[in-house]
Amino acid sequence: MKRLATVALMLPVLLVGCQGNASSAGKYSTGGDPTDSPCARVVSAIGYAGLMLEPKGQEERQYFEDAVIGRLAEVRGITLEFGPRLPDSLHGAVEAVKTATAGLSRNDVPRERQVKLLKRYRVAADEIVAGCA
Repeated sequence: MKRLATVALMLPVLLVGCQGNASSAGKYSTGGDPTDSPCARVVSAIGYAGLMLEPKGQEERQYFEDAVIGRLAEVRGITLEFGPRLPDSLHGAVEAVKTATAGLSRNDVPRERQVKLLKRYRVAADEIVAGCA
């Protein structure tokens, strides 16, 4: 009975303490420093995902296993967080990466659609990498 009373008394304190994290609602990635170079963060995420992707032009052969989907989801999160801080000239490519990875970061997307999205992602990701060089 004492435990139940203790938990009941502590619950409001715990709930208030958890609300302090509400400011991170716009945070889509973990690690790193918010002052990191946005180009470095996005290009790094693109490169890390690229390690698991079939070579360009061979998207039809891509196996969209969970690890691939996870890395593309990471690109999405990094791009959502750091993309708005990339040079204005890359705005279109950033939006294209966001749109493509919205589908590529889910495992319920039909394969034909995944391949199309991967091709679009590649064009936009390449533009970001070149624009950040």
